[in-house]
Amino acid sequence: MNDVPRTPPQERLLNLVIALINTRVPLHNRQIQRQVAGYDADASPEVFGRMFERDKELLRELGVPIEVDDEGGYRIDVSQYALPPVDLTADELELLWLASSIWNDSVLREETGRGLTKLLAATDTRRDGADAGWLSPQLQQAGRAYVPLRAAIERAQVVEFAYRAARSGQTMVRRVQPWVLAVRSGGWYLIGHDEARAAARVFRLSRIAGEVRASGGPQAFVPPVHVDVDALLADPSEERTAELRVQAGRAAALRARASRTRGDVIWVDYRLPDGFADEVASLGSAVVVLGPPELRQAVLNRLRAAAALDGLPPAPRLAVANAR
Repeated sequence: MNDVPRTPPQERLLNLVIALINTRVPLHNRQIQRQVAGYDADASPEVFGRMFERDKELLRELGVPIEVDDEGGYRIDVSQYALPPVDLTADELELLWLASSIWNDSVLREETGRGLTKLLAATDTRRDGADAGWLSPQLQQAGRAYVPLRAAIERAQVVEFAYRAARSGQTMVRRVQPWVLAVRSGGWYLIGHDEARAAARVFRLSRIAGEVRASGGPQAFVPPVHVDVDALLADPSEERTAELRVQAGRAAALRARASRTRGDVIWVDYRLPDGFADEVASLGSAVVVLGPPELRQAVLNRLRAAAALDGLPPAPRLAVANAR
């Protein structure tokens, strides 16, 4: 029995590209099978051949110029594949780091990390150690639901999942035609057609319990040409205003959205209570909620839950400050 861990396909493809770029002479099938991590060196020529053919075809579809010589050797023409020098200023590079942090989720960080690494390799600009955290969007992780939902959207495939209602706390199975994934106030949302309710509905990914399951085959429905994300994500209730005390030099993103400022106290309008509570709680001791009471309690609940998950006792100063 072979106990060697299976290499993920995307990692095998990357290893193949690296090998074909850095070889001095074209590599033949047997050399690739033995030298490139991800291929089974003991597999039969037929098994390896089928996998290698699929990999070559996929890389060519992605625009990687794999060449084969008269003797059946493979290599990549670096002159056609390599990125030209990229001229990025320090500010532009910092914004790239900020953009990559939006996808700092376990299911996406490898893809974005590799893309950012390629750009960094092509530029002479280097980060000077400055921290762009003050610009951070404080985006909540999308979680395990993101990948199957994204795949279902691309295939127009109906999904089923257990969903915990915000008001009642009850969990029910929902059957949905997924249309689009969107972000508001630091949280991820699915917008789609709820088949049981025969209407468009919004689902917060953090309230999806368990696995997202595909139901039926692809092309099961025709999604709308245009989805009014702003209208569907807008809270139908009145716009709320939060009164917040913010530490000097912190929470610049909140300060920029303030409708009024007085000293270290700011007033920020919001419509999605859960998403805004997540955003404020993620800033920790940098922000103290002065009002309204329901927002203060929601933030305090999140801070206590986070402390419990870490196995740490609640921070008295922070708890008292947000409970004033």
